[in-house]
Amino acid sequence: MTRRTATILTGILSVGLLTTLIIRLTNVPGGMFLSGLALGIMWIIITVLACLILTAILNRIFKTQSFLTILFLTTTIGFTYFHYKLYSPILTIIVPTNYSGEVDLVLSNVSDNILTLDTNGIGYINQWTFDKTYTRPIVIDQDGNNLDSLLVGFNPTSFWSVGKSCCIDNQEFRTKGFKIKSRTHKNAFKFRNLSDLINRKIIKTTKVEEHTLIQTETTTDSINNGTTK
Repeated sequence: MTRRTATILTGILSVGLLTTLIIRLTNVPGGMFLSGLALGIMWIIITVLACLILTAILNRIFKTQSFLTILFLTTTIGFTYFHYKLYSPILTIIVPTNYSGEVDLVLSNVSDNILTLDTNGIGYINQWTFDKTYTRPIVIDQDGNNLDSLLVGFNPTSFWSVGKSCCIDNQEFRTKGFKIKSRTHKNAFKFRNLSDLINRKIIKTTKVEEHTLIQTETTTDSINNGTTK
């Protein structure tokens, strides 16, 4: 393979990965002030700069290869890793027929995710799924009806809400969730205590953080006094 051919092939591969990476970033949730695309482009720039520095070093070692070939090769590796980090499974969730309200997937010590929800809209997912999932799920009811038009995400840039609930034996647990609208009437807010509804034998708990405990106590006081935060 000639140097020119190697440069062309690695260049096509690098540009192709970059293009698909930018497309994927349009669906990635953002932070408080920046979209996922903006944050992703910042990381792409950092990756390219790091690859330029690495290429300058490698070019002194592999003198038979052109600077561009090495640059395209290093960026290809960097963009491939970026693709891996952005991977998100698309979950298929089954809810009870005519269910509406909150859906919560609880971080648990399970090897296989439990995505057929109980009558309270609760399912259980493992650590890997909890960490990697950000894409909109496929949601159907037990009759096979697709409920996509009824789903309500957390906000325009992040479909899943991420929360912590307290307390079980002075431990807290984490959840990911969204809402399902009712077809027949407007949804009224219904408070529910997840600690009383979940399967405590399989959930993964962690030590309670101080601000979580304070927030929980404040919310409980508000409910007992008939007020909301």
